[in-house]
Amino acid sequence: MSADPATDVFEEHRPVLTGVAYRMLGRIADAEDVVQEAWLRWSSADREEIREPRAYLVRITTRLAIDRLRRLRARREVYVGPWLPEPLATEEPHGVPPVPDAAERAALADTVSFAVLVVLESLSPLERAVFVLREAFGFPYAEIAAALGRTEPAVRQVAGRARRHVEERRPRYDVDPAERRDLTERFLAAASGGSVERLMALLAPDVRLVSDAGGRAKAALRIIGTADKVGRFLAAVAQEVGPDWDMRVAEFNGGPAVACFVGGKPDTFLQLDVRDGLIQCIYIVRNPDKLSGLSVPFAR
Repeated sequence: MSADPATDVFEEHRPVLTGVAYRMLGRIADAEDVVQEAWLRWSSADREEIREPRAYLVRITTRLAIDRLRRLRARREVYVGPWLPEPLATEEPHGVPPVPDAAERAALADTVSFAVLVVLESLSPLERAVFVLREAFGFPYAEIAAALGRTEPAVRQVAGRARRHVEERRPRYDVDPAERRDLTERFLAAASGGSVERLMALLAPDVRLVSDAGGRAKAALRIIGTADKVGRFLAAVAQEVGPDWDMRVAEFNGGPAVACFVGGKPDTFLQLDVRDGLIQCIYIVRNPDKLSGLSVPFAR
């Protein structure tokens, strides 16, 4: 506890605010900027007039995130190559509020997965806000309506539209976490060992590879599809792996991922979507602006 009750209240709700902002924006730095601005609003507010601090803070954070997302959309239109979210370490509760129930935490983790965040990019800022508040955090429709300055019927309509959009586009299959981690480790072993045959055996026929470097590092500028093309791309990448590469498996965005370091510096993030024992999609992030969080799970 601090000497300032206002600080204590804000810190109590910070995990939820950070979780909302990250799911809205897909970038840790942007989320932290929004939360910091929410703190400035909170610290200067007449708190005697605020009956429900949590609702007030979520409202301020959501509106700030919507405004920032609208500004960011213009930049992303000229982004070099595909745009992917920034990896979020979830071995520790960073951006995911602590919850006692394992099923509830799994639901939270699902809404922070790469597959879902990529789909959320296709929603309008308002649809994204409603989806995040309702599906990720379970806010009542009345509370969402108050936060967004909309009527409850209008929010229900937006929520239904956003939910249908996401359900139509995100993968609809359940994967055993142990199976996903095992396949990730086998993929890592095959890639680091340079075994093209072992890599190809792990790929679904219609596998896709999406890489984000933002023009700052070597990466495919378009989505690569089919096992043959993805396999040849991975084989070329595997030839570049040298003795100064350090590749480790850790939990990011609610699932296992590979964090690659070269000479001790974060170089590449890789995460797999898995179904029926095969890799359906490979997400690769190489933009250095999005790799600063890779060292988080390994800091001891």
